[in-house]
Parts: sequence; C-alpha cells; structure tokens
Amino acid sequence: MKVRLSFLLVVIVALLSACGQKGIENTLDYPVNDFKAVTQDNKPFEKKNLDGKIWVADFIFTNCADVCPPMTANMTKLQKMVVEEELKNVEFVSFSVDPTVDTPEKLTGYAKNFGLNEDNWTFLTGYSQEFIETYARETFKTLVKKPQEGDQVIHQTYFFLVGPDQKVKKMYDGYKEVPYDEMISDIKSLQ
Repeated sequence: MKVRLSFLLVVIVALLSACGQKGIENTLDYPVNDFKAVTQDNKPFEKKNLDGKIWVADFIFTNCADVCPPMTANMTKLQKMVVEEELKNVEFVSFSVDPTVDTPEKLTGYAKNFGLNEDNWTFLTGYSQEFIETYARETFKTLVKKPQEGDQVIHQTYFFLVGPDQKVKKMYDGYKEVPYDEMISDIKSLQ
C-alpha cells in the first residue's frame, strides 16, 4: 500500500511540475554548423563562443537600404525586453551578408546608430560571400544572395532562436510583425 501511495505521489508531483511549462511549439531543431568569423571589435569568434547559451540571430548588412535598420531596431527592442525580464545567458548575433563591405569598423559604426548593448550583441564578418550564402541556407534554412549588379544583398528578414544545445529552435518575423511576447516566452522556456 505504501509503495502504491508513494508511486501515486511521484506521478502527481511530476504532472503538476509539468503544468505551466508550455515549451516551444513546433520546434525546428536544426543543428547549428560551425563557423569562424571576426567581431565588430576585430576579434576572432566561433560557434563554440556560444556553447551553452541561448542566442537570437539575424542576417543584416550595413548598406541595406530598407529592411536591415528596422530589423536591428526590432532586435534592440527585444534585447531591452530580455533585460527587463531579467533573462540570463542570452546573446544576440548579427551575421553580415555583405562581408567584403562590412568591415569590423563599419559594423561598429552601424551598431552605434541603434543604442544597443554590445555586451551581449555580436556583429560578425570576416568570412567569404560564398560561405555566408551557404551557411545561411544549410544552417538556418534562409536565403542570402548577393547579385552580380548593385550593392543590395537579397536576404530574408527572420530572427532565429537558438537553444543552449546549439539547435535552431524557431524562426520569427524580424521586420514588421515581430512577435516579441512569443519570443520572450520561448526564451524563458529555454532558461
């Protein structure tokens, strides 16, 4: 009788502890491939620098004429919400899709326009155009393409949530209809 009662209590506690832990719906779980890059501070940076951390990534470039400034402003808002919610171990990563133009100095100047906190936001460059196009497609399942003519790189406007297990968990609109509350909830579920 005591064994059954103990077992029943364990089951009840397990069920109750699961209540309220919604988790991330429709998780993608794409593994993040390795990369080597240079930061806006001209320091080496690799995927291993993000091991065990929750991070939000996007793809931008400094000469972008339309979507990148609003995306960066939206990511800045998300960064501030993460601070307000006192969420720890969260990083922000912006991959340049125009690495031959986006030097560390240009990325630093770009970042300063947004009032963002560079303590947990890294802008990356220092790889080839071919690398970032392939990396975006294979790791994040997103399009990046620099046309032969002009200076505007084609790319999608998603934010990507990556878990501490280094898997892409979810993608969100990073441009117009940014689901901030959903993103904060999903980050909380990974804490």
